[in-house]
Amino acid sequence: MPQAASLRSPIQLLPDALISQIAAGEVVERPSSVLKELLENALDAGGTVINIQVEEGGVKLIRVIDDGGGIARDELALALTRHATSKIASLADLEHVATLGFRGEALASVASVAHLTLTSRQAGSAHAWRLPGEPGATPEPAALIKGTVVEMRELYYNTPARRKFLKSEATEFAYCAEAVKRIALAHPEAAFMLAHNGRVGLHLARSDATGRTGAILGEDFLAESRVVNAGAGPLRLFGYCATPAHSRPRGDTQYCYVNGRFVRDRLLAHALREAYRDMLHGSRYPAYCLFLEVDPALVDVNVHPAKTEVRFRDSRAVHQFVLHTVHKALSSPLSGSPASPAQAETQALRKMDSARSASRPSRPWMLPRQSAPHAAEPAAYYAFSRAALTAPEAPAEAPDTPPLGYALAQLHGIYVLAQNAQGLIIVDMHAAHERILYEKLKKVFDGQRVATQALLIPAVFTADALDVAAVEEHAGALRELGFEVAPMGPAQLAVRGVPALLQAADPVALVRGLLAELREHGVSQMPNSRRDELLATLACHGAVHARRALSLPEMNALLRQMEETERADQCNHGRPTWTELSLRELDKLFLRGR
Repeated sequence: MPQAASLRSPIQLLPDALISQIAAGEVVERPSSVLKELLENALDAGGTVINIQVEEGGVKLIRVIDDGGGIARDELALALTRHATSKIASLADLEHVATLGFRGEALASVASVAHLTLTSRQAGSAHAWRLPGEPGATPEPAALIKGTVVEMRELYYNTPARRKFLKSEATEFAYCAEAVKRIALAHPEAAFMLAHNGRVGLHLARSDATGRTGAILGEDFLAESRVVNAGAGPLRLFGYCATPAHSRPRGDTQYCYVNGRFVRDRLLAHALREAYRDMLHGSRYPAYCLFLEVDPALVDVNVHPAKTEVRFRDSRAVHQFVLHTVHKALSSPLSGSPASPAQAETQALRKMDSARSASRPSRPWMLPRQSAPHAAEPAAYYAFSRAALTAPEAPAEAPDTPPLGYALAQLHGIYVLAQNAQGLIIVDMHAAHERILYEKLKKVFDGQRVATQALLIPAVFTADALDVAAVEEHAGALRELGFEVAPMGPAQLAVRGVPALLQAADPVALVRGLLAELREHGVSQMPNSRRDELLATLACHGAVHARRALSLPEMNALLRQMEETERADQCNHGRPTWTELSLRELDKLFLRGR
């Protein structure tokens, strides 16, 4: 067996310059990494106005100017030394980190791969002091009103191989802009200005959390989101999570923070993905901006050199808290959800329009109800149809109009048109009824035996041998699910009863879909996700189908049930169940006021 080749040189200490460059590789991945570290230092120093100047995507220049407390002359050289920091002094401090930066590596790492210059002035000092990052340099007097200026030039000038791995100038600047946005979202009390090659690309004034979120993610994001604000023991979660109907094709609008620090944590990502689990369509990604506050002693932020990962002492408790808090916010019925900022604005516009038109007579009107191929279908089987018997008609003037308003008409037997205080509501009646049935099925199936509705005439259909065998194998499970199915021969099955909630559905389609699920997955130890998929399939078959004519009371009853149903904004497949066209949007369509 051949012997391993011996080392050609003895073990020795690495030179300080090489040590610094190795450390820089962990911290300085690209220009945006430098910018992130400099911004964190500026905020930790108490900066409230931060000016950022970038050239050539940050490769040629990154200059960060803050109005913070500044650095004393005698500490400038120490600030460029590895593992020198004013933020921790003991292990106890490390276990209770409350600042963004604490390692004392950032400036030293940047200085090892770029030309770095520090200029700073403390309050009460006669003038500022400037220190180049070259070895042996000494501070010299400089002009600066207050705070600190950190200037980095020619990134990777001494390691040109690393520059080859950088992207184009536009791409690198995009990363820099994203780094500013991530930090600015968590610090609305500070103003930020970002300029690239002399042109201002981002200007954020001081604001509150809502104002800053709207300025960066857009007012549309706020209008599309549910407010999250809950606490449990040492945990608190607040922010915004967009409704699933407004998910994105990419995960580029996912901002998650722990104690003000942007993180990409697997545990939190999994909890948020589970919170959206049966509400997203296909491969869509949810959008959110959420802030988790936890006792610093219960979270380890010293896990990754870039400080983008954390470790929780009680990870399961954090996971469950985040999952259930976001799930509850998304699941709140429309009747109990607060109006969004956009809705409040629209309501104000509505009042102004009403005041202007108060002198004009109003004539309530109604579109004629359309006929449909299945107009004779018995309506009593649908829960919303039964509720329609006692549902109030839409009043001519409704001071307290419900969120989804009152029905006006049906469009092509597919959509329900309704009027609310903001404007026009359009509802996909099949998708809406599907979500209503799905949520009712989940409640019924949780620890209860499902009520069965016997069929007056059994539904007999042809089945293959595998389906007949599945009925015999899963007879008990079928009864628990509310079905009565029996073989009528080697190639026939008879459906004698279905779940009462699904009595209006096609019994044959229901049983065929159910048997397909049972044959593939069975029911023993069925996980919640698989059970929910099964119930979603049943709800889809049981929901009212297109082209079925509904009366106005039936439409109103459907709207009221939507308002009382959790997650009514989207169907079981993640598609939206309704949308709203505000009066402002309608006015824009028809060029009113122009």
